Amino acid sequence: MPQLVRVQNFNVSSDGIAAGEDQSFERPFGHVDPERLFAWAGATASWPMRTEPGGSRGLDDYLTRDDDRGIGAEIMGRNKFGPQRGPWEDLDWQGWWGDEPPFRTPVFVMTHHVRPSITLGDTTFHFVDDDAASVLALAREAAHGKGVRLGGGATTIRQFLDADLVDTLHVAVSPVTLGTGVRLWESPDELLDRFHLDVVPSPSGVVHHLFWRR
Repeated sequence: MPQLVRVQNFNVSSDGIAAGEDQSFERPFGHVDPERLFAWAGATASWPMRTEPGGSRGLDDYLTRDDDRGIGAEIMGRNKFGPQRGPWEDLDWQGWWGDEPPFRTPVFVMTHHVRPSITLGDTTFHFVDDDAASVLALAREAAHGKGVRLGGGATTIRQFLDADLVDTLHVAVSPVTLGTGVRLWESPDELLDRFHLDVVPSPSGVVHHLFWRR
């Protein structure tokens, strides 16, 4: 099986925005309330942060449940790891996820300011300053034959799309308009020169866009 580079369960608004402006420690998504984007996933039975029984089944749950399947490494941008810019002023900061991050694989954080690797639970974060193709080579080696998940944010995903390094994408478009923020696309049609696309509406109101390479 090929080591696919996959974007999974990535959320945007109906106008293509994935995160807001003015990110801070208190507001990882900046001025955007993440509940407006992620409500569909949080309602599912398979939502990994669910603390109570219950939750919905069906299409949304199936896609949430499939998030970790076959993944051996993750790549993310620095702003998904934390809100600091420039040289690291606080090396005590270890990400948004506490002592047990949900990744449970090697994670490669793309940054122009490297720092020592961090191991928390079953997750090790490596901080790398290199181009997309070189970081992907590191992630593939660490994945030991499994797939590589491209976790975001939108700027990082666009960087890999522009380098033609993405094999499949699942983008969940929530029925909200945000107006300003970090945009994944103006329209999903921008990717149709390189990808096939199935558009699948869900009873939750979210519309799942499933892309695979032509």
